[in-house]
Amino acid sequence: MPEASNLNKLFHIIIESFIATGQAPNHKEIADELGLSGPEGRKVLCKLFSPLSFPGWFEPKTDTIASFAPFSNSSNNHKLTIENEQKWFGQ
Repeated sequence: MPEASNLNKLFHIIIESFIATGQAPNHKEIADELGLSGPEGRKVLCKLFSPLSFPGWFEPKTDTIASFAPFSNSSNNHKLTIENEQKWFGQ
């Protein structure tokens, strides 16, 4: 799969996971969805979060998604409620 296509699909995998569960997928789930090995999945994830790409970041010293605009993967004071359901947190 071409790199741009992987990045587009990765974006949708992460956003759809946040919308459905309120949490970001882990790198293994991402690699499986993309049909890649774990290391290849991490590489695509790091490319998406590169300084010239999408505004998101990892938990320090990990490859766990901490934030992916407009969502935060950690609970905080910025609770998002949609149709009386609160399972999301904002940046």
